[in-house]
Amino acid sequence: MNPYWAGFALGLVLLTAFVVMGRGLGASGAFTTAVATTVHAVAPAHAEGNAFYQEYLGDGTTSPLKDWLVFQVLGVFVGGFLSGALAHRLKVTVEKGPRATTALRLVLAFVGGALMGIGAKLALGCTSGQALTGGALLNVGSWAFMMCVFAGAYGLAWFFRRQWL
Repeated sequence: MNPYWAGFALGLVLLTAFVVMGRGLGASGAFTTAVATTVHAVAPAHAEGNAFYQEYLGDGTTSPLKDWLVFQVLGVFVGGFLSGALAHRLKVTVEKGPRATTALRLVLAFVGGALMGIGAKLALGCTSGQALTGGALLNVGSWAFMMCVFAGAYGLAWFFRRQWL
């Protein structure tokens, strides 16, 4: 899809989220809710005694998995799958440079994803929440976060460039 039209469409989705839900977009909250629910299923006493998990477990009258962010993330997965299917781009593959092994690519992807997850908790929001929602609201912290994300990626790219050449 043309990136300008995709950006315009994403802006409309963000605007719709504000109008309908009263909140912007984000994803890390859904994953944290899933983790809190899993911990509660395995060790209820620990989860109920932990202030961090309590924030995501709610009052106990409904399942925390009914949170709108959980459905948003599920919709992203379903929409991504449908988009790939309609464009005939569904295939099982690992994209990597010619010098990187599949195992190295998967390890680097896992480590990078874990660092992004930790960063999302430290920044009080994932990249989509900080950049899209916070940026649209002109939050100074969100703009600073995104500048640091781009600067950090640019700075680290030199060290990993050999994996893609």
